[in-house]
Amino acid sequence: MALWPWLCVALPLLLPLLLPPPLGRAARFHAKVALYCVLCCLVAVVAAVVCLLRHGGRTVENMSIISWFMRTFKYVYGLRFEVQGRPKLEVDQPCVIISNHQSILDMMGLMEILPKRCVQIAKRELLFMGPVGLIMYLGGVFFINRQRSSTAVTVMANLGERMVRENVPIIPVVYSSLSSFYNCKTKLFTSGTIRVQVLDAIPTGGLTVADVPKLMDTCHQAMRSTFFRISKMPQENGATTGPGVQPAQ
Repeated sequence: MALWPWLCVALPLLLPLLLPPPLGRAARFHAKVALYCVLCCLVAVVAAVVCLLRHGGRTVENMSIISWFMRTFKYVYGLRFEVQGRPKLEVDQPCVIISNHQSILDMMGLMEILPKRCVQIAKRELLFMGPVGLIMYLGGVFFINRQRSSTAVTVMANLGERMVRENVPIIPVVYSSLSSFYNCKTKLFTSGTIRVQVLDAIPTGGLTVADVPKLMDTCHQAMRSTFFRISKMPQENGATTGPGVQPAQ
């Protein structure tokens, strides 16, 4: 495994040799996205073998292995993560971690802060994405079939009941805007810094189902204001002021 970070550092140096020099901005963007997808598949295959040799099958313990591989991607793309509040994730009780979604790069950010034995929830379609689906399965990811709303509702309802029963707090994690170096509309994909802020835990003890809308609004507002602050973007009349900005979804 020690050779993998060196290979990741070498890839950006080799890429110009494989691609024609006069590539335009759009071509460079698509080339980098394609490389990201190829890396995901290749790493998934290698990580799957390591997970099977290490733990023999599906277990959340495999996530530490997957996370190690995914964190090396930042060297390929020249990305830096500045994490504030990481100790807030080191809790001695069950908790629910929520974060804002912006692009395909979100997985790298998630792996930067993923606590040990953290069970993730993902849409069922990802299970059928070849090596990527396999490694997610081995990592203990819980898949929800969004086409069968009853199943998704049941899962979330069970989660809500557990939150109430065990006083499970919600810990929001906010990633700053990527628009200064990654933007699908303008075909921009360069190096950059992503600021990550772990917010204070929001308690759920004593709440009922009737309190859920207010709880969600509290989480959303806290994440939204934090997003604009760490992205260093002004917010006017509740609207974003930068291109391709997605504060909290």
